[in-house]
Amino acid sequence: MRARHLRARLKGWGGVGAMAAACALALVFALAVTCTGPVASQAGAQPAGHRTAKALTVDAARAADDCEAPEKQTLPPSRADGPAITAIKNRPGEKRKLVVGVDQNSFRWGYRDPNGGESGRLEGFDIDLVHRIAEDILGDPDAVQFKAIPTDQRIPAIQDGRVDLVVRTMTINCSRLKDVAFSAPYFKTGQQVLAPKSSPVTGYDETLAHRKVCTAKGSTAYAKLEEDRRSGDLPASTDISTTVPNQLDCLVRLQLGEVDAVVNDGALAASQAAQDPTVELKGEAFTTEYYGVAMKKDADDLVRRVNQILVDFRQDTATGWQASYTKWLSATMDDDPSASRPPAPEYLRRS
Repeated sequence: MRARHLRARLKGWGGVGAMAAACALALVFALAVTCTGPVASQAGAQPAGHRTAKALTVDAARAADDCEAPEKQTLPPSRADGPAITAIKNRPGEKRKLVVGVDQNSFRWGYRDPNGGESGRLEGFDIDLVHRIAEDILGDPDAVQFKAIPTDQRIPAIQDGRVDLVVRTMTINCSRLKDVAFSAPYFKTGQQVLAPKSSPVTGYDETLAHRKVCTAKGSTAYAKLEEDRRSGDLPASTDISTTVPNQLDCLVRLQLGEVDAVVNDGALAASQAAQDPTVELKGEAFTTEYYGVAMKKDADDLVRRVNQILVDFRQDTATGWQASYTKWLSATMDDDPSASRPPAPEYLRRS
């Protein structure tokens, strides 16, 4: 994937003070919204064709155990309701909402603009997708209960039933497929290094020797660093012990001089560089990864429905994927989104 080129003129974000304030707000919000019980039970009558969906789920489980292309281990799209969607639709009164785990401090992905905007309203690329899913399932784009979920709590939140799904720059990988189900990819990215412009670090290479690197706990970035240090592809002297609950916390550590570099998804790293003009992306992306919507492993009908929504989202040139990219990400990434658009989706088929 070719390198991202950042624009210099971005307003409102930058500096330790703004980042610290954003982190404090994120902590308060997370404590307020994550201490709730599980979402409604997904039990219910099985619709026609449910046996076929369950057979495909078995195929998905086997694929996760023998996984080479995790982005292809998902169910074919469908508009049919099943037990998971029916349970969401049957929630009473004001509780009839889609419960979604998101980030609220990832600039232009899922965040609250500190300089204005509608009070208390989350916005960004991921948030646009959430509203699209809610509109399709419940007929109202605002029928959403957002829950701020730290990076390392994305999978537990799904498994515990605290959320129906997670839309939070979450990479599809083989390890996670053993715990949750994913939609088809909705964004293509890769791991990159973020460091001060004045730093001698040049990328994911020997210049990270004797450097302290920050990653988010439970992230694919940390797993990659750990694996590469064991294999010798990363200098053994690289200190990867600094992990934080949320990706933005790494930027704060970098600004405070507590770490020398950050490793993160390139899409998120570009947004972090836009928040602070003293840092920049170093070198090319050194992995290829795809973001997906995560759900419970047995929520077959929800997985299928989200995949159908993604088909429509990609094809909608007026208010879909392209429009959302232009609105939120073209300012921090390339104007041409082709490098970030995932390939045509592939789905599991019964043998």
